[in-house]
Amino acid sequence: MRDTEFNAGAWLVHRHVCDGRGDRVAVRRGAVTLTYAELEDLVGTVTAALRALGLRRDDRVLFVANDDIPLFAGILAAFCGGFVAVPVSTMLGANELGQIIADSGAAVVVASTEYAPQVQQAVAAAPELRHLVCDGDTVLAAPAGVTSWTWAELVAAGKREPQQWREPAVTGEDVWALWLYTSGTTGSPKGAMHRHANIRYVCETYGRQVLGIRPDDVCFSIAKLFFAYGIGNSMFFPLSVGASTVLEPRRPTPAVTAERMAADKPTLFFGVPTFYAALLGSDLPDDTFVSVRLGTSAGEPLPTPLQQNFTRRFGVEIIDGIGSTEALHIFVSNRPGEVRPGTTGRPVPGYDIELRDGTGARVADGEPGALYVRGESIALGYWRRAGASRTVFAGEWLNTGDTYVRSPDGFYTCMGRSNDLLKAGGIWVSPAEVESRLLEHPAVAEVAVVGVTDAYGLDKPVACVVARGEVTAEELVQWCRDGLAAFKRPRQVVFVDVLPKTATGKLQRFRVRELVTDLATDQQSTVVQGAGG
Repeated sequence: MRDTEFNAGAWLVHRHVCDGRGDRVAVRRGAVTLTYAELEDLVGTVTAALRALGLRRDDRVLFVANDDIPLFAGILAAFCGGFVAVPVSTMLGANELGQIIADSGAAVVVASTEYAPQVQQAVAAAPELRHLVCDGDTVLAAPAGVTSWTWAELVAAGKREPQQWREPAVTGEDVWALWLYTSGTTGSPKGAMHRHANIRYVCETYGRQVLGIRPDDVCFSIAKLFFAYGIGNSMFFPLSVGASTVLEPRRPTPAVTAERMAADKPTLFFGVPTFYAALLGSDLPDDTFVSVRLGTSAGEPLPTPLQQNFTRRFGVEIIDGIGSTEALHIFVSNRPGEVRPGTTGRPVPGYDIELRDGTGARVADGEPGALYVRGESIALGYWRRAGASRTVFAGEWLNTGDTYVRSPDGFYTCMGRSNDLLKAGGIWVSPAEVESRLLEHPAVAEVAVVGVTDAYGLDKPVACVVARGEVTAEELVQWCRDGLAAFKRPRQVVFVDVLPKTATGKLQRFRVRELVTDLATDQQSTVVQGAGG
């Protein structure tokens, strides 16, 4: 039985033109703007060009590109053509990038000029690649059998093709549209396969019922388009209602953000905790975010002090939430006007949440459990990773790899990744809770709490601190004693200049553990050795 016809690209772009909204601004990129009619024309041209390259249904088009017009239009053209868009991180080295290109079986790679060295090295190991496109003015050197194009040449070729080649393909809801590579919960990068219908679903759930996104909104996201969080923020949500999106190809900094705020007046701002901390630590004027009606945060728990201090200074409410690449976007979130600081909020309408123990049984309120989610945006599985798929995708449910606690009135609080939760004195301790307390101290800029095994084989909470002023380890331990149960206090405090993070700004706890192990001995004069459990 054939599934229901639906093409995400046509729904996001062509629908608005057909309904008379073609003159609305869809994309802002510096001084360049594209209306929905202009975006439809460009997407149709690129769709025709991809077809002219000989691409067939379900062929993969992989992007290693900055947030700019070619990436934005290219992803939408892949949807419209019935191909599969595969945007990947621009932070990857040549070896890992080559593995992903080969694993995906990409027929086309679209790259930004600044990533040419690693892309050219990576495509040498991609046997199914047929075309290499550069979004700049220079044709990239390509292996034998691979045709190299500039973006301008690709667009020009598309303009020469017949009108019928520009039209969106008739695709079903269950047809592949988007693959997003993630290390997920099981190690090496794997492609999470998303259907066309998944894109509409996240718009109708989180986009409409949590953000309350409107046609007059202007969206600006710190997370880039190659992230699940970023592509929802910058493409799916604004285009779902005929709103505008702001693209910024440069690396996000407080200064760049201030530029976009002044020039584009975003109303929705999408960040991550690390970047909110950078903004709070900057010298930006307090009215920088005057146009913003709501901020969102995801990627890792948003500490209460950071959330409250940002709102107090800049006047913007932040709603924290949790999503994943496998679920495409956020499925548990606080709501505007109903924020409970320190929690991730309540389930987004349309998603079911369960917390389970090691046997798979549901846990009682107040007890930690593994977070499982069920909803129509869950990926079909991982490409060519049957074992990993069986571990993470359990029937209709997705095992997120996070540990949570549910309050009696339905709010969920993150206790960390399932392998981050630790026991001290035989009692569970959440690193996030201790971190939140330490961040309330005025001399603490950043902190990570990890469990480190002592000489007796027992895990002890250790705090790795980036200080913003003079403070001793003894003071910070006492600070925790004063605000938390005594067993939750860090047994050691190690001071560092910077915490290890991923390209997305997420904390790398495994590297923090390595760092703490290396530094603890060297900092005996500034490390507190706590007695007992």
